[in-house]
Amino acid sequence: MSCEDAPEEGVIRVPYDRLSADALEGIIEDFVSREGTDYGMEEYSFDDKKSQVMAQIRKGKVVVLFDPFAETCHLVLADQVPSGL
Repeated sequence: MSCEDAPEEGVIRVPYDRLSADALEGIIEDFVSREGTDYGMEEYSFDDKKSQVMAQIRKGKVVVLFDPFAETCHLVLADQVPSGL
């Protein structure tokens, strides 16, 4: 979950509770299925990983960003989001 993946210009922060359950699940599934997602030494199932990401979103540790130009969403650590988003 890095801001490096998301461009800064024009990006919109989207409250996760404003997304449909299906849309949010799709964003989480896309994130979890990417190569390079590291969960440490332990093995977790796909569903476990999705649950962990959702818990971080609910706690406000991870936010959803939308790039209207590329029409893509990104999950980013909240403390890496530029102020003003």
